[in-house]
Amino acid sequence: MVSLLPRLFGDVTDWFDMDFPRPMPAIRIEDRMTDEEYVLRAELPGLDPDKDVQITSHGGILTVKAERHEEDKGLNRSEFRYGMLQRSFRLPSNADEAAIKATYGKGILEVTIPLTSPEPTGRQIEINATE
Repeated sequence: MVSLLPRLFGDVTDWFDMDFPRPMPAIRIEDRMTDEEYVLRAELPGLDPDKDVQITSHGGILTVKAERHEEDKGLNRSEFRYGMLQRSFRLPSNADEAAIKATYGKGILEVTIPLTSPEPTGRQIEINATE
């Protein structure tokens, strides 16, 4: 019976090396919205915003892409995440995509999206009388 256990369950030692439950998304964010603007802040420490970070906006979707390059310094252990990181966010319907601005400082990317005054929804429909 004991010899059957490895065949039934396989090698479970890998389970202990995995993050379980899965960690938060690779790019952690916080946001706030006022009547005038939507501000999205993303935690991206140790990146060069000119080389490693790209922000795009298309069709009401804002996408933040970043790439962290691995540096081989003879480390014995590293828990840093390397590679491509990406998150996309649906913008409010009244976002002014042409006026989006972004700043980066102290590891925080801040994207400011101005909001236009909301368009009136619906319309009054005239009723014509028939005889």
